[in-house]
Amino acid sequence: MSDPVTPLPDPRPLPPIEPALEDCCGSGCPNCIFDVYQMLLANYKEALAAWEARHPEAAGEQP
Repeated sequence: MSDPVTPLPDPRPLPPIEPALEDCCGSGCPNCIFDVYQMLLANYKEALAAWEARHPEAAGEQP
């Protein structure tokens, strides 16, 4: 008797929240929120491309 295989959930990645201009202190921090946001956005785009490759039927759809 074999158990049915339940697929693991694979939700669409969510984009990072863009910080507002007033969220920045303007003092040139080494970890500026805008630099962190750009890094998170690049990671999101990479994760989204991988997700769309796994879910071609949903590629190009808006969340």
